Amino acid sequence: GIITVEDPIEVMQHSANSIVTQRQVGKHTESFNSALKSALREDPDIIIIGEMRDLETIEMAITAAETGHLVIATMHTRDITSTLNRLLDVFPPGQQNQIRAMLAGSLRGIVCQRLIPSVDDEVVLACELLVNTNAVANIIRDAKENGLESAMQSGKKLGMPTMNDSVQALLDAGKITSEVAAENMFNAENDA
Repeated sequence: GIITVEDPIEVMQHSANSIVTQRQVGKHTESFNSALKSALREDPDIIIIGEMRDLETIEMAITAAETGHLVIATMHTRDITSTLNRLLDVFPPGQQNQIRAMLAGSLRGIVCQRLIPSVDDEVVLACELLVNTNAVANIIRDAKENGLESAMQSGKKLGMPTMNDSVQALLDAGKITSEVAAENMFNAENDA
C-alpha cells in the first residue's frame, strides 16, 4: 500500500492495483510527524511526505527508509547540497554521526528541479540528480559535502546531471535565453 501525508492534498489518487491512503495535515492528522508514526504501524510499501519541515518528521522519514520503506519526500531547497545540508543540520551535533550513517545507507537519490522561463513565455524544467553511489555514501558518512560536485561530475555516465548541465542543455537547445541561463547557473563564488 501507499500512504501520502500532504498539506493540503493537491490531487486525489485512485489506483486499481494498490491501496492509496491520503492524509491531510489538519484534517486527517494533526502533523506530518503524527501521520508518519501512524503510517509506520500500518507497514505500507511506500510513504510519500508532502514536505519535510522539522526534526521529528525528518527523523521519522529516515527511520522509515532505514527499515525498508520507500520514502518519497519534498523539501524547499535550491540544489542537492542545500537539500543534504538541511536534512542533516536539523539534528543536534551529538546525533550527526548516527544520522549521517543512517542516511548514507538508506538514501537512494535526490532530485532537485526548477521551472525557469523559456523563450516562448512558458516554463521549462531544469533539474539535477544525485544517485547514492558508494562515493556519495562515503561523502555523506564522512561529512565531506564539498566533494558532492566532484562525485556528480564523475557520475555523469550514471545519469547524474548537475543543475548547470541541465541549464546549459536548455540554452544549447535554444529553449532559454543566455540571461536566464546565467541567473540559474551556480559557480563557486555564488554558492558561498
